[in-house]
Amino acid sequence: MGTTKSSIRRTCCAAAAAAVLLSPEVSRADEGGVSFWLPGQYASLAAAPQVPGWAMGVVYYHSTVNASGNVAAAREITIGRFSPNANVNLNLSLSGQADLVVLSPTYTFATPVLGGQLSVGVASWFGKSSASIAGTLTAVVGPIVATRSGVLEDSLTSYGDVVPTASLRWNQGVNNYMVYVTGDIPVGDYTPTRLANLGIGHGAVDAGGAYTYLNPATGNEFSATAGLTYNFKNPGTQYRNGVDFHFDWGAAHFVSKQVFIGLAGYAYQQVTDDSGQNPILGGFRSRVFGLGPQIGYIFPVGDMQGFLGLRGYGDFGAENRASGWSTWLTFAISPAAPETAPKRPLIHK
Repeated sequence: MGTTKSSIRRTCCAAAAAAVLLSPEVSRADEGGVSFWLPGQYASLAAAPQVPGWAMGVVYYHSTVNASGNVAAAREITIGRFSPNANVNLNLSLSGQADLVVLSPTYTFATPVLGGQLSVGVASWFGKSSASIAGTLTAVVGPIVATRSGVLEDSLTSYGDVVPTASLRWNQGVNNYMVYVTGDIPVGDYTPTRLANLGIGHGAVDAGGAYTYLNPATGNEFSATAGLTYNFKNPGTQYRNGVDFHFDWGAAHFVSKQVFIGLAGYAYQQVTDDSGQNPILGGFRSRVFGLGPQIGYIFPVGDMQGFLGLRGYGDFGAENRASGWSTWLTFAISPAAPETAPKRPLIHK
């Protein structure tokens, strides 16, 4: 049993290195149904300790979403440059798809900071985003009537924004804690009048914390991550998203020293109104929930450790936000943890 406990601890170190951030613009709410935080980016082992040194996370992300009414109209108003004060009649549907690769190098320091384990990293992505709007939108400003009908389609293969992250982790037996701060540097490919983008067009700051319960004796694990996002004004549209609250979670059981299975989910709720939107959209606060399965596998890579994980989500309860399904295929490589678990937590050495 001692060997199994140690192996599970080493698995957690590799899996924790795979936590990355991305926020591709694939018509998800806030402005045009798009937010900085992408629900589901954290799941199991979110606060598990890492091994000091460099780690690399790579994620293939696929998403297919659909929306109608306000979400579709919000995108049409933006790309069509309709006046925010126009009276708009909505009869539209929107669909979007993303196939992206996210790269996230991370460095974990061996020297404790505030009694915890400091990690810093940066993430960005490249790939393809496509979207289409079908239907009719009519905008009326005084005596002027503008109508757009038919199908608009757009696709883009390019690069996204840069997302730096810093976190602190603490370990107390089966209890693990983490606080983080991250943000969006809007340098990705973005044009306000384009339907498909890989950048979000504005800066953002997000901060929060996570908790992981991990019992190597039973193989049971549960993690929860919560945070708030503050969005800056989009200079290209003069639109500002409201403050967003997000909650990601995962629960898993190690069926062997190398494999775990479980469930993951998320809740996302915008807590303050947008500003700069068309009056017909109201506060345009977005909401969505998601749930799906997950599986993880740990394996050696030379003198390093590899982690391969797969999870999928189905959205439900969406409001002012495109919904659908997404999959996350994660590969991470990190320094191998000691074969024998230390008497004290690694971060206190």
